Amino acid sequence: MANTRHKGSGFAEADDAARTVGSQIRETAESFGEKAESAASTATEKAKGAASYVSDKAGQATEAVGCGMESLGGAIREHTPHSGMLGNASECVASKLESAGQYLEQEGLQGLGQDVTNLIRRNPIPALLVGVGLGFLMARMGRR
Repeated sequence: MANTRHKGSGFAEADDAARTVGSQIRETAESFGEKAESAASTATEKAKGAASYVSDKAGQATEAVGCGMESLGGAIREHTPHSGMLGNASECVASKLESAGQYLEQEGLQGLGQDVTNLIRRNPIPALLVGVGLGFLMARMGRR
């Protein structure tokens, strides 16, 4: 009987040790989960901040390009002949540059993206063909 008690107390000690280890593992897992959640939250906030920064910079660059296009249109208008075939062509180019520059300044990349999306929706087959053509050209250029 003494032998039976000894085995029983050994099982109780092992059971207590297993419960203690299980409790420690659970606490460690919970702590790890909390730390992982905190790290993920921090990474998400940093990614949002970086995306916002990039978006702001892209908007500023788009506005600068638009302003430059308008300026170039004005310079073409000033420094080219005002009459004849060359005058008509330069006036047309200047007008298109100025209107495209104003469009970029006002609409930005988001407006440009929406317009391209709408154009593709209205003309899906030509858009698909243009995409295939561009892909073909890029593949040919990539081989060289």
